[in-house]
Amino acid sequence: MKMLNRSAISVQLKQPFVDWINNLDEGGDEQVNLDEVNLEATTYLIPELEDEDALEEFIDERYFELLENELLSWEDDENFWPADLDRALFNEFLDVKLSFMVFDLDEQAALLATVLDEVED
Repeated sequence: MKMLNRSAISVQLKQPFVDWINNLDEGGDEQVNLDEVNLEATTYLIPELEDEDALEEFIDERYFELLENELLSWEDDENFWPADLDRALFNEFLDVKLSFMVFDLDEQAALLATVLDEVED
């Protein structure tokens, strides 16, 4: 077992996000509910955090990126996204749970990373 120098957040959807998902398929038969969508919550490894205040600072800095990724996982056409991707929408759409300590129990495979997009400075 290896302790990683990371914390983790689990992001679960709230009912307004589910309502948005269901409105993408107006009149369709593919409606989802809150329990279904949260069976596969997204987990993000993040820098090590000491407390809830540090989590709030982290979210203040990265809420757009997190919200964008969650929206993208349901709809890749940004024209169907909500107009204002601000912190208020993040708070309305997403619930974040913090795990301060992260352990790797896989003793066989080394951790690998795939860069999905490059952040430009």
